[in-house]
Amino acid sequence: MDQKERMLQGLPYRAWQDGLEAEREACKAKVYALNTLPPAERRRIPALLKDLFGKTGEKLWLEPPFHCDYGYNIEVGENFFANYNLTVLDVGKVTIGDNVQIAPNVSIYAAGHPIHPASRNSGYEWGAPVTIGSNVWIGGSVVILPGVTIGDNAVIGAGSVVTKDIPPDCIAAGNPCRVLRPVTEADRPYYYKDRMFDVTDY
Repeated sequence: MDQKERMLQGLPYRAWQDGLEAEREACKAKVYALNTLPPAERRRIPALLKDLFGKTGEKLWLEPPFHCDYGYNIEVGENFFANYNLTVLDVGKVTIGDNVQIAPNVSIYAAGHPIHPASRNSGYEWGAPVTIGSNVWIGGSVVILPGVTIGDNAVIGAGSVVTKDIPPDCIAAGNPCRVLRPVTEADRPYYYKDRMFDVTDY
């Protein structure tokens, strides 16, 4: 088993062997093309993302700058949107459902290193998948750690550090992130706190 196979299986691996360094360089070239697009060529963003990511929906958008390690380990569903400065360490698979909105400065880490310094200094690292369900809103400056699953319809409050799985249909926030309350039909008439919609087509 080579180092790429070990990485994809979540086993300890060395990132500079068996072609992984070349794959990251190829990814950097695609990310550079995305991040340096002139404003007049922004219509190319969806096509560049479809070439970079392993799987996408038909409709997707991301506001550069963006950073990732490999690109092919990222899968996003339909109507994906990410705002400025999304970072995805996609050593492990990162799977994102439909209708997901990601605010600025979010970091998704599907990568890690051993805790003990001697083990860490050996050069081995590891990855664990991150899964984000459909209809999820990730607030600004959220950090999502390896191995985490966020359930459908969840809202993650700004500044949270998500260290454990978050169930569906809830609002969760904090460091470490924890469930605050469920999302219910009572939330539907409001667009922000106690402010009610003044339109009918929401």
